[in-house]
Amino acid sequence: MIQRFIELGQGLSDIYELLEVGRNQKHRVIRLLALHTTINDKKVTSIAIVMQPTDPGKFQPLYICREGIPNPHITKNKRYETFENLAEELDKPIIEIDVKPSVLFAETELYYQHLIGILRMNRYLPPLG
Repeated sequence: MIQRFIELGQGLSDIYELLEVGRNQKHRVIRLLALHTTINDKKVTSIAIVMQPTDPGKFQPLYICREGIPNPHITKNKRYETFENLAEELDKPIIEIDVKPSVLFAETELYYQHLIGILRMNRYLPPLG
């Protein structure tokens, strides 16, 4: 199985695209994630949607808006509230995890491999098997 992050961007319009992916493919949504981190003393959050793998093909996309939202536990914000509304619509909990920031990695792809490892270790993603 191939598991890959698909980054939509960090802006407000990108978050709306992420929400549309979740709404339009709600039958495929497995999990909603909020990944909290700190960049330059600023607390930020990435939001992501984990989808069912395709069949055939065994491709599992993880759509993400990386580090573009203020941490909702520090600063209430509309961006995160819209994600919470999606969670309510889909009747899925938001899984919150504290992670290292992407700036600690030489390449974004290495950061995503790191996150996939964390998600597999916590059984939020299935093993490659």
